[in-house]
Amino acid sequence: MRMYDGCQAISYMGCAAQLFFFYFFISAEYFLLTIMCYDRYVAICKPLHYGTLLGSRACAHMAAAAWATGFHYSLLHTANTFSLPLCQGNALGQFFCEIPHILKLSCSHSGYLREIGLIGVSVCLGFSCLIFIVFSYVQIFRAVLRIPSQQGRHKAFSTCLPHLAVLSLFVSTAIFAYLKPPSISSPSLDLIVSVLYSVVPPALNPLIYSLRNQELRDALRKMMTGCFSGAINCLFSGV
Repeated sequence: MRMYDGCQAISYMGCAAQLFFFYFFISAEYFLLTIMCYDRYVAICKPLHYGTLLGSRACAHMAAAAWATGFHYSLLHTANTFSLPLCQGNALGQFFCEIPHILKLSCSHSGYLREIGLIGVSVCLGFSCLIFIVFSYVQIFRAVLRIPSQQGRHKAFSTCLPHLAVLSLFVSTAIFAYLKPPSISSPSLDLIVSVLYSVVPPALNPLIYSLRNQELRDALRKMMTGCFSGAINCLFSGV
């Protein structure tokens, strides 16, 4: 198969492996973000029950369920997608193997309908998680606003905002990528949106979550202050 610009090639099995691992990690991350939302809900709304509801065994079971669900989800999509005969050439209008672009190369009506059905189930599952997340955050914000001290509210919000930032970027770009109107679809736009939801959120995860660490914030502040002072000194020494 040939990629976006026609200059890059990937084998059939390589494309299948790429698609499997891509949807496996994307779906597992979404399920883990949903679990993390539940973690914050229990920590803020039911703090006295946190040890009971989210002990080490419960966390291990939920994480295993997220990875197992992501595995079966990606396996079903990969098996069905690559069981379709391709009769529209082998050039993908994308820089990696993705289901919608592979379906454009297929000429099997029944296989296409099966994949559309799987995508429909995936959308229902994704929206169910999204509804759960929205409901949880409504309860979280209501509980936070009832906290009497400003310091307590700030601490609660600082716990939720990094997770909410990553989740918002991930969900908004993914929804736009798969549900945008065909009239505004173009290879360049598809490329940009795919990068936004497949590359940017995982890359930002370590940065956003680690910024909650006070030592890292202090080190980053010192580094930025040192760079700024050095730039000022260089400017005035040149004068």
